[in-house]
Amino acid sequence: MNVRCGLRPGVFELHVNGQFREVALRSSDTLLHALRDLGLTGAKPGCENGDCGACTVLLDGVPVHACLTLGVEAVEHSVTTAEGLVDSPIRQAFIDNWAIQCGYCTPGFVVVCHALVTQCKEPADEQIKEWLQPNLCRCTGYQEIKDAVYAVLRHSAQAMQGGDQKSAQ
Repeated sequence: MNVRCGLRPGVFELHVNGQFREVALRSSDTLLHALRDLGLTGAKPGCENGDCGACTVLLDGVPVHACLTLGVEAVEHSVTTAEGLVDSPIRQAFIDNWAIQCGYCTPGFVVVCHALVTQCKEPADEQIKEWLQPNLCRCTGYQEIKDAVYAVLRHSAQAMQGGDQKSAQ
């Protein structure tokens, strides 16, 4: 593990939402607790055993449950939380499609759906269902969440077609 010189013992530097942040970590501290110590409350402490996905963040672009990831595992990696997706199309699509319900699970869903639309440009319905499976919405608002994903995918496809038409001219 590469620890920057000058940091106090037990203090690590995490790259979160495009910024380097120092945080005190014990070897058993989870990434979820490290993020909350940094004042980032988007990742929620739901079940804290990986069942609900309310704590989902991206680690180098891959969705992970922050409650099951040690904070020290995130050193030298890029962490993206819901706060880092404030200007993302998927966040706006959640608002536009009422994919919010009570809101507790929403940050985790926004993060996983951002990864989905970033990594899969034309996912089948079954793939979308598979991507959403690690996250639970106890309000059962899954259709609105899927509608938000489809809205972003439709917009991306239309933008691609517009770009293709411009390049053909």
